[in-house]
Amino acid sequence: MTRFTLKPLPYPQDALAPVMSERTVQIHHGRFQVGYVETLNRLLHHTSHEHEDLELIILHTRSEPKARPVYNCASQLWNHEFFWESLAPDHAGEPPASVARALVSAFGGLDLFRDQMVETARRHFGSGWLWLSMSPSGALGIDATHDAESPLLWGAQPLFACDLWEHAYYLDYEQDRAQYVQAVVDRLIHWECVASRLDASRNRPAAADYMTPKSPGSGQRPAHPHG
Repeated sequence: MTRFTLKPLPYPQDALAPVMSERTVQIHHGRFQVGYVETLNRLLHHTSHEHEDLELIILHTRSEPKARPVYNCASQLWNHEFFWESLAPDHAGEPPASVARALVSAFGGLDLFRDQMVETARRHFGSGWLWLSMSPSGALGIDATHDAESPLLWGAQPLFACDLWEHAYYLDYEQDRAQYVQAVVDRLIHWECVASRLDASRNRPAAADYMTPKSPGSGQRPAHPHG
C-alpha cells in the first residue's frame, strides 16, 4: 500500500548551491527522505494509524513504545518536507515587516536572531533539528530538538526549520555545523514563507488543542531549550 509519496523539491536540486551543494541535496532528498517514505508506508499497513494524516500519526504514536518506528519515520518525513519549504534560492535580505517586528520583539532584531540560531545549533549535541516556532501563548522561540522531534510535540507551531543531521551539511562543511547554519540563515531562509506561517499560526489551533500529550517526554516543552 502506498499512502505517502516523496514530495518534489520546490526548486531544482542545484538551486541551493553553494550553501547546500547539488550532491548534498541529491543524497538528502533522494536517499534519506525516500527511505522515510518507503519505510513509513510499510510500517503503517494494517495499523490503526493507516488512514491518519502525517501530523496525527506523529502525535498519536509519540507515546506508543511499539509504534516508535512509525513515529520516527512520520516525524522525519514531516520535518524534511517542512525544511525544504523553509528554504528558497537567493533569498538573502530583510524579512517582511511583520516578521521583522516579531524578531525585534523576541530576539532584539535579525542579527541577534541569527546569532542565537547559530549558537543554539553549535551547542546542540548529536543529530536533530533547529526551529523557530510560535508557542501556544504566541511567543517566538528558538529550540534544537533531538532525532525526529519537533515543536509540534509541545503544541507550538513551527515557522522555520534547519536540519542538524550530519547528512545535511557534512559534505559541504565537514564538522562545522555553525558555519552551515549561519549560511542557511543568511542566504536561504524563505522569509515570505515564514511570514505566511506566522500569520497562519496566529489563527490556527495548536496541536495540543486536539491531542493531549502523554508523559514522560511526549509533548511537554523542555524547561530550557535544547542546547
